[in-house]
Amino acid sequence: MPTDRLAVDKTFKLYVNGAFPRSESGRSIIVRGGDGSVLAHVTQASRKDLRDAVEAAAAAQPKWAAASAYNRGQVLYRMAEMMEGKRDEFAEALRQTQKGRSAATPQRRKKESSSSGRRRGPADAHQEVAAAIDRLMCFAGWADKYAQVLGCNNPVAGPYYNFTVPEPTGVVGVLSPGEGPGLLGLISLLAPPLCAGNAVVAIADDQAMLPAAILGEVCATSDVPAGVINILTGRRCELIEHLAQHRTVNAISAANLSREEATTLKAGIADNLKRVRIASIGPGEWTDPAVCEHPWTIEPFIEMKTIWHPSAA
Repeated sequence: MPTDRLAVDKTFKLYVNGAFPRSESGRSIIVRGGDGSVLAHVTQASRKDLRDAVEAAAAAQPKWAAASAYNRGQVLYRMAEMMEGKRDEFAEALRQTQKGRSAATPQRRKKESSSSGRRRGPADAHQEVAAAIDRLMCFAGWADKYAQVLGCNNPVAGPYYNFTVPEPTGVVGVLSPGEGPGLLGLISLLAPPLCAGNAVVAIADDQAMLPAAILGEVCATSDVPAGVINILTGRRCELIEHLAQHRTVNAISAANLSREEATTLKAGIADNLKRVRIASIGPGEWTDPAVCEHPWTIEPFIEMKTIWHPSAA
């Protein structure tokens, strides 16, 4: 075998509508290791890619919402199974992403370094992957139970039954955490709207890009219907304004954004009144079930429908 051959570096594509398209812009981001070597090329999504992802999500969401809650839970469980099979790949991606940095300006690298905390070792990376899988399993279990917790049978005067039941709000935009664990943070924001029957368009940048790209491969090889989960890698600063202004996006889930990013979201939604949840989660709270695994993390992405029905009495 020749020893001077060139390695074929992997180029991770976007994950949109069950396929792996390249960006229409033709751009990519180089992810480097700690020694400066090229780990991978990750596609950099454009505004057009975002529109395509939102259209795919809007088309897929009604069928996903119409599926039984039990079925949605089984699909999320299957995702967790596939992630379990890629534990080592996810852990290596997390470790290398923390060790190295994507090609960026010096100012951006300084910001990333200050927000990433200490360097992640192999044990830390495997623990984050395990926590992310467990988080997905948790919301697979909530899929057919949250309605009983958040819904109710209302007492009313007169010969009627009165029920309030939750329904999915539609298309939810997800922004990877500005600060916090890349994979665990992304799963923690993806899983609640998914289990309720929403379709998701996720934007992953910084240390979430490489794990998010691998997550797209998990979705493609599991039972997730095409269009229900769409993953865009790239620069959040380029896409956040367009996500906030897109009228087909019904809600946005994010965590630990900068003040400027939060202001951009609020300015964008003022015209279309979509729901926005920007959680503030500390470094030690991402693994805390009391913070990230309760049904009230699902509540921002549902609508409450009240039904009146005549009583036989």
